[in-house]
Amino acid sequence: MKRCLLSLVLLFVFCSTLQADQHAAPRVVVSIKPIHALAAAVMEGVGDPQLIIKGAGSPHGYSLRPSEARMLAEADLVVWIGEGLETFLAQPLENLAVQADHLTLAQALSSHMLPIRDGGAWERHAHDDHAHDDHAHDNHAHDNHAHDNHAHDNQSELDHHIWTSPLVAKEIVELIADKLVTMDPTRAAKYRANAVSTRERLDQLYQDVKAQVQPVASVPYLVFHDAYQYFERDFDLSAVGSVTIDTERTPGVRRVNDVREKIVALNARAVFSEPQFQSRLVDTVLEGTGAGAGVLDPVGADLAEGPEAYFSLIRTMGKNILSTLQ
Repeated sequence: MKRCLLSLVLLFVFCSTLQADQHAAPRVVVSIKPIHALAAAVMEGVGDPQLIIKGAGSPHGYSLRPSEARMLAEADLVVWIGEGLETFLAQPLENLAVQADHLTLAQALSSHMLPIRDGGAWERHAHDDHAHDDHAHDNHAHDNHAHDNHAHDNQSELDHHIWTSPLVAKEIVELIADKLVTMDPTRAAKYRANAVSTRERLDQLYQDVKAQVQPVASVPYLVFHDAYQYFERDFDLSAVGSVTIDTERTPGVRRVNDVREKIVALNARAVFSEPQFQSRLVDTVLEGTGAGAGVLDPVGADLAEGPEAYFSLIRTMGKNILSTLQ
């Protein structure tokens, strides 16, 4: 009887210790799926971060649900790009998550960020003349803040779609790991090991997609909105414009006609829609141009959450670029 009672006491102590250990892992909340995937990779074997925007939701114009507000209020760490992308989070983070630490990637990586391109119709010669050669494509250049010449104090002048670059994603992984090590030093070795392996995988991802899209690197195309500047830079692609300048406003007749003229004048082979927005607008733009249609998804609407989502996202974008432009 005593032995049985002792066993029960030991089992209770073990379960209590295990439960306390699990609760000690930081409660991490992430805004969008690609960044959530990187956080999940760093936290693998420790805990699972929570995701705010799921499915086909877009960070442009998203509305926070009460359950998501509670998630923020209970968080230890909130990871987001910044007010320039997730405008809907700025006020809740001030009002709700006062106890949480914030990792605002746009601030931490401002030296890696590119200026917003003027309008929606960028000139092709910017690609033909290799105007982006200033941005070294090798990993060493990214690791050593090669984009310091693009540092801006005004975040509204910067393109916040930084996650579409696997090389910038390496920096995001390092920032998340640094933050978690500071918050949870007892698991530092695990976070560091996960970060190293994830960065190595991102290097391989970059090399694979670079080789994948090389046959169509010089083929001009248009995107739905200007969300791929970093992806284009990493892989030397030739996007020449976007259908819409503001995703929250439907382009007028004049804008549609201007885009059609650009497609024809630059012999653009395709226009890419996005699952987050109405594809029939792209169909309207394509009428009479002879260009094809494709799909690019910068946030991975159909991808399962988890550490593999980022790798699937970038590989799928490369695959769709290749299959549409060939």
